[in-house]
Amino acid sequence: MSAEEQMLIIRRNDFLARLTRDDYEALNILHNYIIADKDAFIYFDAHYLNKLYFVKEGFVKIGNIDDNGEELVREILQPGDVFGQFMLERNNLMGEFAQAHKCETILCAFTITDFEKLLHTRPDLTLVFSRKIGQKVKNVENRLLNLLQKDVRTRLLYFFWTLVQQHTESTSGTDTATLPNVFTHEDIARLTATSRQTVTTLLNHFGREGLVNVDRKHIIIPSVKMLQREAKVG
Repeated sequence: MSAEEQMLIIRRNDFLARLTRDDYEALNILHNYIIADKDAFIYFDAHYLNKLYFVKEGFVKIGNIDDNGEELVREILQPGDVFGQFMLERNNLMGEFAQAHKCETILCAFTITDFEKLLHTRPDLTLVFSRKIGQKVKNVENRLLNLLQKDVRTRLLYFFWTLVQQHTESTSGTDTATLPNVFTHEDIARLTATSRQTVTTLLNHFGREGLVNVDRKHIIIPSVKMLQREAKVG
C-alpha cells in the first residue's frame, strides 16, 4: 500500500481528518500506521501502555481475562473509535487486551507525549477530542445502567439500539437500518451479560416480532422507531 493510500485511509477518521499535512509530517503518522491481522493482539495485559489508538478500518475487541482464564469482552470498537490510553494518563490498564476482531484491522497509534504536543500546537482540536472522549465515557455509563436496570430482553434490544446510533448513516433518512454484523451470539451474550442460548432464543423472537433480523453478515432493523420504543429509550 502506497503512502498516499495510507493517508486516504487515515483521513477517514472523523478526528484525524482535521489534521493538516504539516501535522501529519510533524507526527510522522505514516510511521505509526498499523495493520493488525485478524485475531492478532494489538496489546495484551497492558501494564505499561503509553499509546492511544484510532481505529481506521476493521474492528477491535477490548476485554480482560478473569482469574479463571475466561475472556471478558467489554467493547467491540468500530472505525472512528479511540482506545488505549485515551485519557492521556500513564496508568495501568489492569490487564486489558485489544485484539483485531473478525478481519484485518488498520489503526493509527500515538504516544501520549506526541499526542499532547499535537493538542498544544492545535488547541482547536482539544475541544473536539474532549467531546469525543466525553461521548465515549457517556456510552460506557449508559451501558452500565442498561446492564444494572433493565431485564434481559430490554437490554438486548438496547444493545442493538446503540449500534444504530453508531451507524446513523445507515438509516439514510428512513425508518430502517442495515448494519454490518461483526458479532457472534457469544459476543452479544458477553456484551449484554447474558448467556449465548438466551441470545439465540431472543433473536429468534425478535425476528418474528419484526424488531431485529440478524444473519451472518448483517443486522437489519425494520423499524428504528419501534426498536427505540421497545428498548425503552427516552
